[in-house]
Amino acid sequence: MTHINVFISQKAILFRQYMNHRKLLLLFIVSLIIFVSKQSFPQHILGAISAGVNLSQVDGDQVYGFNKVGLNFGPSVIIPFGKEKRWSVTLELLYSQLGSSQKNVGTVLDTVYSKTPKYYDGYRLSLNYVQIPVIVHYTDKRFIAGGIGFLYGQLVSVTEYENYDDSRGFVRTNTTLQGPYTLPDFEALADVRIRIYQGFWFDVRYSYTMFPIRTREFVNPYFSNTFIRKQYNNVVTVRLVYIFNDILPDKYRKAKKTTD
Repeated sequence: MTHINVFISQKAILFRQYMNHRKLLLLFIVSLIIFVSKQSFPQHILGAISAGVNLSQVDGDQVYGFNKVGLNFGPSVIIPFGKEKRWSVTLELLYSQLGSSQKNVGTVLDTVYSKTPKYYDGYRLSLNYVQIPVIVHYTDKRFIAGGIGFLYGQLVSVTEYENYDDSRGFVRTNTTLQGPYTLPDFEALADVRIRIYQGFWFDVRYSYTMFPIRTREFVNPYFSNTFIRKQYNNVVTVRLVYIFNDILPDKYRKAKKTTD
């Protein structure tokens, strides 16, 4: 009964933290929208769509390198404000595939945990999220834009495979949406966009989890002692963004008038 009570208590604490984080993010989004609407109403609201790839790793899982490649795509709304509409708030709705990956090459010391210290094990983790980023951008000369913000991610599916240096190969673990990974993920992000042509932009984004998505116990393969690591999503995203009815630089507007 003691273990059950501890488990229930831990779940209750996580649920309260989850609800508090959601409330803070919602309050931030609502406050930002109210501020922007007061600054620039009536305003020109833009729609956009983006597609690209994530290069991700999970810090704290003893696997190193941005080796997990996943999709990142979805629509967004851009609300320009301020003088000459150089500032804007972007709200996105994304499907984003994150995780971690390590090939079983059998040449160096294990970085996960192993019964055979001479070889390292393969590892595959897929974390699929629905994300809601909120970013404040500043656009210079209608050519380059930089922004910072936050995102809330909801874990919608997860799979985890490990290789224990035996004949079984990769084995799926008992990881599910019920645990051990948290369902919510809150990340801070920085974003840079460069215009390619008219409404097309090349976008690079870096994001990092603010609160642990998992706490895991590992075993040292040499001494069999254990150690605890907190885990965080660490992500580089490269995308192509198209903004509908974008506010174009003079050279594009002049070229369009000449064509018309």
